[in-house]
Amino acid sequence: MKVGNFEVGGDNPLMLIAGPCQIETLGHARLICGTVKEICDELGINFVYKSSYDKANRTSLGGKRGVGIDAGLEILGKIKQEFDVPILTDVHETTQVDYIEKHYGDVVDIYQIPAFLCRQTDLLLTAGETDKTVNIKKGQFLAPEGMAKVAEKVASTGNNNILLTERGYTHGYNNLVVDMRSFPIMERTGYPVVFDATHSVQQPGGLGSASGGDRTMVPYLAKAAIATGSVSALFIETHEDPDSAPSDGPNMIKLSDLANILSEINAIYGIVKSK
Repeated sequence: MKVGNFEVGGDNPLMLIAGPCQIETLGHARLICGTVKEICDELGINFVYKSSYDKANRTSLGGKRGVGIDAGLEILGKIKQEFDVPILTDVHETTQVDYIEKHYGDVVDIYQIPAFLCRQTDLLLTAGETDKTVNIKKGQFLAPEGMAKVAEKVASTGNNNILLTERGYTHGYNNLVVDMRSFPIMERTGYPVVFDATHSVQQPGGLGSASGGDRTMVPYLAKAAIATGSVSALFIETHEDPDSAPSDGPNMIKLSDLANILSEINAIYGIVKSK
């Protein structure tokens, strides 16, 4: 499957979807995108920049949501033009997809369907009708087998540019676990599989008014997922100072640690593909 000017899946290089959870400022986006792109170019990893203009699923009413759709898409458009990278961002409603297509259609390459919305039929159909790539996150409540039916909704529009993302399964209260069987099961759909190493270590609502997490577990889960041989892309959120980030700070990898982590992961990916 083609994303931007490269392909994902099969024997193609590892694809990385990375960026901060929320769009903050143009200068911040430049810092993150420029640093990650430099790392990926050096390692031979295909890079997609991601960041959200709105994070609608907040633990509490006071949670920071983002800069808004217009300010956010203008920043993403400048990043795409400056760094020549594909752009991914979340959409929560059909009206958001329609608005972006009308006003910023040349900016977004991948529409991401959040995990809690993975069964929202109208949202999936509207995203599919754009003919752009649709990255669907598997709900924390959904078995991996269930993603085949989810993908069918998008495919019914004639759009087969679909990515399926594992992001952990609810295990008791405020905890997620990753079942490594999910990757080969979702791979059977024929669509490339992504592992969201950031949100898989999240502790939803674990801090009371916000979600907690344990970023130290990201490298372990990412390497294990890649070792299954069924993962074509990795999703990692990163920030130069995660503890001051407006959202998902406990789960985000420090930007200064990213190069070493990706180097190890890419080495495992190369071994698996060579076999």
